Amino acid sequence: MNLNKTFVAVQDASRGLLALSDKDINRILLAVADAAVAKADFILNENRKDLERMDSANPKYDRLKLTEARLQGIAADMRNVATLPSPLGRILKENILPNGLRIKRVSVPFGVIGIIYEARPNVSFDVFSLCLKSGNACILKGGSDADCSNRAIVGVIHQVLEHFGIDPHIVELLPADREATAELLHANGYVDLIIPRGSSNLINFVRQNATIPVIETGAGICHTFFDRNGDTTKGAAIINNAKTRRVSVCNALDCLLIDADRLQDLPPLCAPLQKSNVIIYADVPAYAVLKNHYPAELLKEATDEDFGTEFLDYKMAVKVVLSMREALAHIQKYGSKHSECIVTENPAHAEQFCRDVDAACVYVNAPTSFTDGAQFGLGAEIGISTQKLHARGPMALEEITTYKWIIEGEGQIRE
Repeated sequence: MNLNKTFVAVQDASRGLLALSDKDINRILLAVADAAVAKADFILNENRKDLERMDSANPKYDRLKLTEARLQGIAADMRNVATLPSPLGRILKENILPNGLRIKRVSVPFGVIGIIYEARPNVSFDVFSLCLKSGNACILKGGSDADCSNRAIVGVIHQVLEHFGIDPHIVELLPADREATAELLHANGYVDLIIPRGSSNLINFVRQNATIPVIETGAGICHTFFDRNGDTTKGAAIINNAKTRRVSVCNALDCLLIDADRLQDLPPLCAPLQKSNVIIYADVPAYAVLKNHYPAELLKEATDEDFGTEFLDYKMAVKVVLSMREALAHIQKYGSKHSECIVTENPAHAEQFCRDVDAACVYVNAPTSFTDGAQFGLGAEIGISTQKLHARGPMALEEITTYKWIIEGEGQIRE
């Protein structure tokens, strides 16, 4: 397989984006949002073809599934992106040097961004909207599980672009096979940045094999620590929302840590989880307390493998800790630097947790389910960056731009 012609076409199309005004971009985004709703029957029919090939018990099934309501939500996110200020052309810094040179740092697009993702067809819309708004062309490499859905979505986008006279190569969907992944990871000179979204296995593979810059997103092993000064009512609601709002997303709760001084409050903290049939993998002291207060068929004894697992399912680990220090050590060992939460009424404990936890998003008395670009007021997102280089947390418009220096003179020369 040789995709160089495709890469060249995308790179050429990306240069044409520089001439579009923000008003033009917003008109296109609104038109694509309208088309996503108008073409819902077509998109959902193609999505059903993908769903028929996947076991409904697979944790990826919920991520793969599109519904009319979800398409309405996707369209709303795109309309929201259209209302946001352009991230381009912002003067980030400016100064006049002693020699009279006027120097400024201005935000610009990366150019071409490659996105590798698994069974998440919504990503096709999200990535397109954010990349268009930020002046980037995008190359999408979806998985075979969602290929029919992705092709339907990109087909709808291309129809809108052609209507506006825009080169459709500003968004390109590669074949779903692994050879295309290998080509993309080595598209030096054509692709400026790779962003993987998916399992830790996918992210590790991309990081280890890419020869162009990578920003890691996706894998979320999220904890909630119920401190000895936590409020039980708040805690129960936070834990339930973080775990059950949508189990297949990366900000879902995977492990509850509870201070041993509050072990007697574990049953009421876990009680709401029963309605969703959440399976709890409890360590020895937690199991002993929950044994007569949580359905036996949903209560299991934890093994070492249950800690540090991203369940993506109605499953959760519980561990009893003796102190804040032990909770922090557990998060340091098993967390993925995604989102972590403390439930406490002690301001000093909250401050210590926020200071010492190494994660992109740290919560006090609020569930990790809020880690989302739209929830943060950023519009849609490409993913949640768990690394520290360039961007961290939700990667929205500002995070997929870079900058260049512009220096203006009047004939000065350097001695």
